[in-house]
Amino acid sequence: MEDLRIPASSMPTLRQLQFLLAIRAEGSFVAAADAVGVTQPTLSAGIKELEGALGAILVERGRAGAVLTPAGEEAADRAARALAEVEELVRAVHTAGEPFSGPFRLGAIPTIAPFLLPRVMPILKKRFPKLRLQMREDLTARLVDALRARTLDAAVIALPYVAHGIATAPVAEDEFLLVCHESHPLADRNDLAPEHLKSEDVLLLEDGHCLREHALSACRLAPQRRSSEVGATSLHTLVQMVSGGMGVTLLPKIAAEGGVAAGAHVAVRPFSEPLVGRSIGVAWREGGQREEEARMLADVLRKDLFARA
Repeated sequence: MEDLRIPASSMPTLRQLQFLLAIRAEGSFVAAADAVGVTQPTLSAGIKELEGALGAILVERGRAGAVLTPAGEEAADRAARALAEVEELVRAVHTAGEPFSGPFRLGAIPTIAPFLLPRVMPILKKRFPKLRLQMREDLTARLVDALRARTLDAAVIALPYVAHGIATAPVAEDEFLLVCHESHPLADRNDLAPEHLKSEDVLLLEDGHCLREHALSACRLAPQRRSSEVGATSLHTLVQMVSGGMGVTLLPKIAAEGGVAAGAHVAVRPFSEPLVGRSIGVAWREGGQREEEARMLADVLRKDLFARA
C-alpha cells in the first residue's frame, strides 16, 4: 500500500509560517524581519525554504515591497489557522487542571466594556491570581469572527445574538433609561413610557452597533426615527449631543451607573415600567478549549457582580 504521508523534510516549520504571515502584514521583507525579530537574510532564507517545500512561489518581490501571490495568500490563510491551533494547544496544556491561569483573551462590545470591565477585573484577579487578562473592545460581529478564528477565548456581548458555532450564556438584563436635556418636559415626568418618544428626535448610535437595534426594538420605533443622518459612535457622544439640545436618547443602566452622563446638562430618567432592551451575556466558540472557563466567567458575572448590583 502506497505511503501517502508527507516527508518531514517537506513540512513547513512554524517559524516559516510566522515569516509568511509577517510579510503579509508588513508588506516588506525588512519590516517583516523586524516584526519577528530576525535579520532580513534569515527571513528571506526561511521564505525560500518554505517555497521549496511547498513547490510554489508565495511572495512576489518588487521595488514597492513584497506581495503574496494567490498561492501565498492561500498558504497564509491556512498558516494563520494552523498557528492559532498550536497556540491554543499550548494554552490548553499550560492551563490543564487549573482554570483561568495564564493568558485569557476576552473581548467586549463598546457599550459594555468601559462600564463592566473595571468592575469585574478586580473580582477575577482576586479569585484567579494566575489569570492574565488580555482585553479587546470591538463590535459584536468582529468579536464573533475573532472567536471563530480562535484569537479570542470569550466575549461579553449583548443578547440575543445567534451565530453558527457560537454558544452564549446570559448573565443579566440591562434596563434602558431615558436621557433628555435637563430642561426638557420629559425630565419631570414620573409616568415615562415608550409612547412618549414617538414625537421626539431619538438619537442613536450609528449602524453596526447592536445597541441601536435593541433601542429601536425596545421602544418599537421605526429605523428611520432618528434626529439626523449623523450617527454617534459612542454613548459619551450621544450624551453630549443630548446635552446640546439635539434630541433625546436611551442609555443602558450599566452605562448610567458607570457615570457616562456625569457633568452633562441632562436628566436620566427610568421608565414607569422598566424598559429592558437587552441582556448582557458571554459568548464563546462552541466546543472550544476554553469553553468551560467561558461558562465560569458567565457564572462569576452572574453571581459575584450582577447579583449584588
